[in-house]
Amino acid sequence: MSNYSRYIWFNGKITKFEDAKIHVLSHCIHYGSAVFEGVKCYDTNKGPAVFKLEEHMNRLHKSARAFKIEIPFDVKTLCNATKDLIRENEVKNCYLRPIAYYGFDTLGVHPKNCPVEVAIATLNWGAYVSKEALKQGAKITISPWKKYKSNAFPSSTKASGPYLNSMLAVQDAKSRGFDEALLLNEDNSIAEGSGQNIFLIKDNIFYTNDQSSNILLGITRSTLFELIQELGYTYKIKTLSQDDLFSADEIFYCGSASEVTPIKQIDDHKVGSGKSGEITLKLQEKYYNIVRGKDEKYHKWLTFIN
Repeated sequence: MSNYSRYIWFNGKITKFEDAKIHVLSHCIHYGSAVFEGVKCYDTNKGPAVFKLEEHMNRLHKSARAFKIEIPFDVKTLCNATKDLIRENEVKNCYLRPIAYYGFDTLGVHPKNCPVEVAIATLNWGAYVSKEALKQGAKITISPWKKYKSNAFPSSTKASGPYLNSMLAVQDAKSRGFDEALLLNEDNSIAEGSGQNIFLIKDNIFYTNDQSSNILLGITRSTLFELIQELGYTYKIKTLSQDDLFSADEIFYCGSASEVTPIKQIDDHKVGSGKSGEITLKLQEKYYNIVRGKDEKYHKWLTFIN
């Protein structure tokens, strides 16, 4: 498939890619008044399956409520629309982008009577960081840009406007030859990547931070808690310092797009042995087996299309 598929689900119906358009004066273009999700569909031995589809659509609604965006389609409708779209586009593996936003009625900051429009698209995105990073580990840099505080934007939502913060961070990282960025909070504690949560491993214990560190409470993040315990390890949630970061044995990013991405280097500092950590790769393999339908115990997390 090409990067974008033939059809997009747009305001309640399957629409040709080239016909899914919005007006240039739409509120979302001028003020970033949109909420979105990132969801993955995987090819399994039972056909295409979407990982935690309902959880993602629930979070889309939760994000929308935080910004008083009233989505005119319920979660069940959006889930069914996603399945219809995958069938129509005849894809097996894809990234899915549901988005809800304010269209055109006014150019004032207050959206007033701006209509809420909704779309779902399929993309052939591939590895979010890179295929090489998934196997050999990513090189990241601490960003000069700080993460915004939760009292400025609700960090537990996926809203378009605040992602300008992430865009600045990843543009800077790429310009300096790194795969990704790591944002710190104003107090220099660890926040997250430009679009990923972070985990550290030290002495066989997993560590990650929580909402008090201005992070998105990721769906992949919460999934890994269960998998970490099933592999026989423990995890702890705490504020992460830069000392924690640089003394870790292993570090990885996680997210729907990033999946489980090992980190081998932070600026000039090598993480552990300077390559993908063994425990991280073990967790990554388990995650891949689940999302690709190879572990029947976790079929409960998959929405099979056929």
